Amino acid sequence: MPRTPQLRRLRLLHLEDSELDHQLVLAHLRRGGIEPSMQRIDTEGAFLAALDQRWDAVISDYNLPGFSGLVALELLRERDALLPFILVSGEIGEDTAVEAMRNGASDYLLKSNLIRLVPALLHAVEVCEGLRARKRSDEELARSRKRLSELAQHLQTSIEMERAAIAREIHDDVGGSLTAVKFDLAWLTRHAPNGPMAERAQQALETVNHAIEASQRIMHNLRPAILEQGLVAALQWMTQRFERRNGIMTAFRTSHDHLRLPPGVPLVAYRTAQEALTNISKHARATRVQVDLTVAAGVLSLEISDNGRGLSNQDLGKERSFGIRGLHERADTVGGWVDLSCPPTGTTLILSVPLDVVGTSSRPGDTDIDLPLGSPHDPSTWGAL
Repeated sequence: MPRTPQLRRLRLLHLEDSELDHQLVLAHLRRGGIEPSMQRIDTEGAFLAALDQRWDAVISDYNLPGFSGLVALELLRERDALLPFILVSGEIGEDTAVEAMRNGASDYLLKSNLIRLVPALLHAVEVCEGLRARKRSDEELARSRKRLSELAQHLQTSIEMERAAIAREIHDDVGGSLTAVKFDLAWLTRHAPNGPMAERAQQALETVNHAIEASQRIMHNLRPAILEQGLVAALQWMTQRFERRNGIMTAFRTSHDHLRLPPGVPLVAYRTAQEALTNISKHARATRVQVDLTVAAGVLSLEISDNGRGLSNQDLGKERSFGIRGLHERADTVGGWVDLSCPPTGTTLILSVPLDVVGTSSRPGDTDIDLPLGSPHDPSTWGAL
């Protein structure tokens, strides 16, 4: 036996002042395989009240007493941008039809020719369902990205806190112990008789000095104490050190001698410059680097550019290349962003951070607001002990 086709059930709102035309539409729908749950209304107030309910589509006459289909369409789009709206009229001009479609109508039909009513309605409902599903997917994707971004920011913050804790331990425990051993070895060197014992004491003293320098270097990489002197001083020190270690001519310029910045911003800027200079030393084959720090129109900008080989799309698209991605996430922790450009030669990386600058000054003695290491001692003094 042939199978009876299953009826499609739809909740429809019919804006129509004629009961006869309402029944005509209802008959066409049922003949086309739709079993509608249909409500007829004919006033603006009733239409607005009905929009509080859930509908699969709206079918509307064009001419209504004191009301019109185009007005109804406008009211609907203010409430629901996706709900299908099919305009049906006894007489509708081409200009009116075009305006209706431009304003978001799904289709328009003549009452004298309702053959296309069912296909047009089913198509509009299908399109609407697809758009709603896509909207839900986009919203879920946005929420997922937000959660991932929050997780990445939390991890960045946790890493910096852990680095600071390790740096404190190195300073307080390892640094203190090495300094004590250095004093003892220095005493032995002064009081040991000439010969193998004095020579071994001197060698041990040199070994301890190397250990102190290594501890300083490790602690600085974990949490740069130079930042306590301000971002400008830290970047000056970093660029000078980079030039000495790599033999690459490096210039640093700034619009202010001293800056007062919100907490967290100096560390983000410092880490960005550190990552950029590390990449330049490893990959760029550059002979010249320029670092610029400016604050203008309430935005801090840190620009690092080089004249090296530049970055290709393959470099940026490496699956396990997390350096640039990490910079984006780090910048996001303070509401900033990173731009990367590759002109014909070299690479330019720009960190931008909108901020409310609490004050700028070029007077000696002004310092940056920054997150302190947590210890009043400056590890750079170890080597002098």
